[in-house]
Amino acid sequence: MRAPTLQEALFSVKSFAASMLAVYVSLRIGLPRPFWAMMTAYIVSAPFAGPTRSKAIYRLAGTFLGAAGAVLLVPNLVNSPELLSLGIALWVAVCLYISLLDRTPRSYVVMLAGYTCALIAFPSVDRPDTIFDTGLARVEEILLGMGCATLIHSLVLPQSFAPVLLARLDNALRDAQHWITDALSLSGDAQKDRRKLAADITELRMMSTHLPFDTSHLRWTSNAIHALQDRLATMMPLLSGIEDRLKTLRELGAEGVSLRWRAVLDDVRDWANSRRGEVDLLREHALRAQIDELTPAVGRASSWQELVEVNLALRLRALIDACVAAQALRGHIDAGVHGSLPPQARDLEPAGAAALHLDRGMALMSALGALIGVLAGCAFWIITGWPSGSVVPMFAAVMCCFFSTQDDPVPFITGFLKWTLWSVPLSALYVLGILPAVNNFESLVLVCAPTFFVLGVLLARPANFGQAMPFLFGLAGTLAMVDTRNADMITFVNSTLAQIAGIWMAALTTRLFRTVGAGFTARRLLKAGWSELAGIGRGDKVPSVSEFSARMVDRISLLTPRLQLAGKQQDLPATDALKDLRIGLNMSHLAAARGELGRSQASIAVAMADLARHFESRPQVIEANEAHLLGSLDNALRAVCEDMASVGQTQAVAALAGIRRDLFPRAAAYLPSPVLEKETQ
Repeated sequence: MRAPTLQEALFSVKSFAASMLAVYVSLRIGLPRPFWAMMTAYIVSAPFAGPTRSKAIYRLAGTFLGAAGAVLLVPNLVNSPELLSLGIALWVAVCLYISLLDRTPRSYVVMLAGYTCALIAFPSVDRPDTIFDTGLARVEEILLGMGCATLIHSLVLPQSFAPVLLARLDNALRDAQHWITDALSLSGDAQKDRRKLAADITELRMMSTHLPFDTSHLRWTSNAIHALQDRLATMMPLLSGIEDRLKTLRELGAEGVSLRWRAVLDDVRDWANSRRGEVDLLREHALRAQIDELTPAVGRASSWQELVEVNLALRLRALIDACVAAQALRGHIDAGVHGSLPPQARDLEPAGAAALHLDRGMALMSALGALIGVLAGCAFWIITGWPSGSVVPMFAAVMCCFFSTQDDPVPFITGFLKWTLWSVPLSALYVLGILPAVNNFESLVLVCAPTFFVLGVLLARPANFGQAMPFLFGLAGTLAMVDTRNADMITFVNSTLAQIAGIWMAALTTRLFRTVGAGFTARRLLKAGWSELAGIGRGDKVPSVSEFSARMVDRISLLTPRLQLAGKQQDLPATDALKDLRIGLNMSHLAAARGELGRSQASIAVAMADLARHFESRPQVIEANEAHLLGSLDNALRAVCEDMASVGQTQAVAALAGIRRDLFPRAAAYLPSPVLEKETQ
């Protein structure tokens, strides 16, 4: 083990101080399980003050809800063990389901309410008259733990979240800039740029949920940060579309056209890479003028090459707009960090975390797995009559909730079991050997300091967190559940075996009823995207461009690692998720432009309906339907080209050309309407 860094040592010392303060206060006011407060202090603690505060508040709210559930269920159902078991299991399952519909740290409130109910209710079934006192004591212990952690981490050399978040934000901006350079210079690893930027955006959305609790001025800039994330998300389909349109022009043999655009592309790339400080408005206007000059006019005789150029031009203009907005928002954030956030940055309405992908089906499967796991633990307890059997459904509930977001939670649960087993000898040493000999608080601090200092250092290291947390959970959990003042070997062994049985029960039921492969999840992610595209085609509630882009980019970040894990499965359709994102963006633009068009609206309505049917049938592909859709898109293109010139016409032509190219890249080039003889005279 390498020596701890100053930051790791500081985090460990502060976490230990918070835990010991919580234990001291618990002992002074006579709480029955002071080590619950100690464990809570460690669970809540984070290297930065913002996440520590948010976790503390979420944990307090979840504990209150869980205690209320236990007080509600136990007295009313205690005379019917089967009904009580079912009631608690349903409580855990429903809370878990609700929590999985919010993919932010806020979900911890409801998830914690679920398994806290089990932690309070199951040990109290033989003493139902004490359920309120037990629940109150547990709330007080957890309140002390989180209060002490928040106090210490906020007042003693607080570590602001701002530098880390700003560094991640600047990394995302650099990744976007690299992609702009690679896309416009037709070089570099664009695939790598895409993956990095999608992962950056999703990670930033998760991290920024802690912003309101930070100790710096950055907490006032959350709207600007979310808005900047939205701009980065909209850059992805724009850059991907620009890459594809340039490829299309090369495939069409339009070398002369490509050379004309080459100068503009080089200028846009240089402008994006060289801007510093205030936005160069003159250069920006010059770039837009260059693009307008090269944009072909739309008319009845417009060729496929010209329509592709129109699409390219509009995407380049949109890219410039996104870059300008991103630069302005980054400036607003810097101003906010220094305490002078501009008024216009306060009124932004970004898509935010609400735009993240949700999978109600997988949430239901996870809830069902937790329900069966808790019921199986209860059945084992009732059948065996084991006095310590209440711990089995308790730990089954905790494990099913902890790892519910994984495709296959079993390896994580068995890993947790492994490190819990490693903690057993040390737990035995403390419970049976060291703590009975401790007569005062000072001695308690001395005997705990070496172990918990090392564990605190390991918790601060991301590479070791997965081993240190279950080890600490096993040690502190044993101290919390065993009466350390009257512990004996039989009590300790029973408690430890029950913990292990509960974790094993969770692994078993999860393997049987909840485990899915990466390919299964990848197919669900793809299907969710296709369903949303079908909804846009049907005219359901059309999401804003920023909301749709944010959700699809989130799906891409979730899909990419799963496609890699799934490998070349025969039943997993080959796909480019960015293509679906581009299609959705174009469909949204097409829906918005319809109101400005005349006679071509009917043809667009037919094309949108055919697009809806196409995506409803995915992943199945029927050649006859594909041919019909291609014809429908071509008819819509001809109708729009013949419509009156307007901004809406240009937007619709660009959108239809983009959809046609993305859906049918190998199809023959679009043919315009034939020019009648009367028109040529």
